[in-house]
Amino acid sequence: MENTGYCSESFTSLQSAASDEDMVEIAGATLDFSSTDDVPPLDQHKREINGVNGVPKMMDLLDEPVPGVGTYEDFNTIDWVREKSKDRDRHREIASQSKESTWAFIMSIHDAFSGWLLMLLVGLKAGALAGWIDIAAHWMTDLKEGVCLSGFWFNHEHCCWNSKETTFQERDKCPNWKSWAELLIGYNNGPLAYIMNYLMYVCWALFFSFLAVSLVRSFAPYACGSGIPEIKTILSGFIIRGYLGKWTLMIKTITLVLAVSSGLSLGKEGPLVHVACCCGNILCHLFTKYRKNEAKRREVLSAAAAVGVSVAFGAPIGGVLFSLEEVSYYFPLKTLWRSFFAALVAAFTLRSINPFGNSRLVLFYVEFHSPWHLVELVPFVLLGIFGGIWGAFFIRANIAWCRRRKTTRLGQYPVLEVLVVTAITAVLAFPNSYTRMSTSELISELFNDCGLLDSSQLCNYSNVSDIKLSGNTLPDRPASHDVYMAMWQLALALIFKMLITVVTFGMKIPSGLFIPSMAVGAIAGRLLGVGMEQLAYYHHDWVIFKGWCSPGADCITPGLYAMVGAAACLGGVTRMTVSLVVIMFELTGGLEYIVPLMAATMTSKWVADALGREGIYEAHIRLNGYPFLEPKEEFSHKTLAMDVMRPRRSDPPVSIITQDGMSVEEVEALIADTSYSGFPVVVSQESQRLVGFVLRRDLVVSIENARQRQEGVVSTSRIFFTEYTPPQPPNCPPPLKLRGIMDLSPFTVTDHTPMDIVVDIFRKLGLRQCLVTHNGRLLGIITKKDILKHMAQIANRDPDSILFN
Repeated sequence: MENTGYCSESFTSLQSAASDEDMVEIAGATLDFSSTDDVPPLDQHKREINGVNGVPKMMDLLDEPVPGVGTYEDFNTIDWVREKSKDRDRHREIASQSKESTWAFIMSIHDAFSGWLLMLLVGLKAGALAGWIDIAAHWMTDLKEGVCLSGFWFNHEHCCWNSKETTFQERDKCPNWKSWAELLIGYNNGPLAYIMNYLMYVCWALFFSFLAVSLVRSFAPYACGSGIPEIKTILSGFIIRGYLGKWTLMIKTITLVLAVSSGLSLGKEGPLVHVACCCGNILCHLFTKYRKNEAKRREVLSAAAAVGVSVAFGAPIGGVLFSLEEVSYYFPLKTLWRSFFAALVAAFTLRSINPFGNSRLVLFYVEFHSPWHLVELVPFVLLGIFGGIWGAFFIRANIAWCRRRKTTRLGQYPVLEVLVVTAITAVLAFPNSYTRMSTSELISELFNDCGLLDSSQLCNYSNVSDIKLSGNTLPDRPASHDVYMAMWQLALALIFKMLITVVTFGMKIPSGLFIPSMAVGAIAGRLLGVGMEQLAYYHHDWVIFKGWCSPGADCITPGLYAMVGAAACLGGVTRMTVSLVVIMFELTGGLEYIVPLMAATMTSKWVADALGREGIYEAHIRLNGYPFLEPKEEFSHKTLAMDVMRPRRSDPPVSIITQDGMSVEEVEALIADTSYSGFPVVVSQESQRLVGFVLRRDLVVSIENARQRQEGVVSTSRIFFTEYTPPQPPNCPPPLKLRGIMDLSPFTVTDHTPMDIVVDIFRKLGLRQCLVTHNGRLLGIITKKDILKHMAQIANRDPDSILFN
């Protein structure tokens, strides 16, 4: 049983909490979630209320709310309708009170602006954390290769900035920076020095990864993986306590730096969404409006997801679109504006920190000097096809590997798995300079347009005597031996990245997929771009080049092909479209190349959808059994509500509560004998006329509070859900009036309602359950899990895999 998206932590001791769907019993976690940040703890203060002359009065929840009523158990789905109704009632109360006094008016203004203040705090906190992560990861990545003598806290680039002896030709070498071979054996050339640097690289990688997986396993198992599948599930209304808490934030921030620095094929961009959502959830506790309302809190989390992408890529607009397109379940217009504001604040904070040292916000700034031509749309579409095929292959291979991890003994040794994969990655990556460098640095080099001042092996073309220079633009030139060697190294790097990413994504450490996917596409794009460049140079008289590619002109830009390939592969894996294009042009500054990006992204999505409908995040949601009702999935089968509802024909009748005929003992026995999260309330057993619906948790909390706060409540006390309580016989124990906790307007459908309509109701209103009636008589109930099971059966999948089974 899984406790988080990519983490297969076993649950063994969670207290028996009812699931809200079909009310499945969930075995518990080895973690202690008794004091988490996701759901406020119940107020356990005991108070006694006495009536006139000390006579105990009947407890009426309409008059005085009970602490704990209206909250949710762990691994339950929130009631969106009830939460929105609570918020509307709160607004009405504030509006009415604001006219009574100046202080109430000031408090109403504070309430109105609290959302914007919260967004400001989320942006500042997430931006500061992202800047720290970038700086620390860059320094620790360089630490694997050497150390700066003038200050060990400097990375390689910053160390050589301060050196006055650095030449332009050897800008990566300076006396202040020493490799481990120079420090340990005194020189940096020869086989022994190479072996020493090799060993130190592998040892540092193993140390970083061991530290990361140990911290995650010991302190915060929820800190592993990307976090986006769980964020999507939480935003749909599901509660996973502790997933967005303080411990998870702290451990994920530290281990994310360690995981990226270890050289594994993963990125920090996906986990930064989780980090930003943790910031949003923790800061929600500063404001009562968001602390006590789960639906309002999810509006903040949607904005925080946008902040995460904004600080990950320096793309505030793309972050808002990413949250809207990819992760958010409920995204009203005001959340759109607040998301934009929070993403802007976060981007400004990150820019002020300047973690890259280049005064730019974008991660991969490019400056292409040549426009693209219409004929080049053909290779761009080919890159889109490659991205779609790679995306579909990666999803199937990764899900198969993760399923094997869950179902075999491999999942019992997460530390060993991480160390083995790290060792293989480091041993194979070091000999190839393109896999040894960090993935972000590799992508930046692949996006680069070769100019006069570039000393990269990729730009070491053959010298041609009659070159005519135009600014910093160089014409197409024949590839030299160095370029061909670089192509071979890139081809090997492509195969290595494609295979190692499959087993890396999903281990018990923070791991993002954006950067590895972009690296695969960027390598493929650069290879194709250099091939097109050489084709245009040697065959400029062909029909496809004639008229726009003359000899001595700069016709093909290989860096553009790398950028398009990166977008295609990322789109094939995640199935993003609009947000991906916006992120790419914000990421690179290449506004002129939106059309090639759009063509490749759309082609990638079409090809990937033809091979498999699910993106990587939806596939992991289904793998882990989260009760997530995908809004993009179509329901086209002609079934009726009576075909899906429970009880079935052979099942015992539905468990119900009558409005005025049950005692405390009978209700407690019903709760003890069943694991349902709620019960319909009917007029009587004979009529079965529906009155309302009451939640299990609210019943338990209300009865416990009544025993503590009201004198004389015993097991034989009657429970009433009616508006007026009938006269009670003398010497009868005081009754409980629980009408205040009952939902008087539960959603109902008739037994002949088509299921496609029922599914739309669940999606658009965020329902937990819907009651089925016939001529006003209760027949059964349909829960979110019933719908998910029904859809799984139709798709020939295991229906019992839903919700942690």
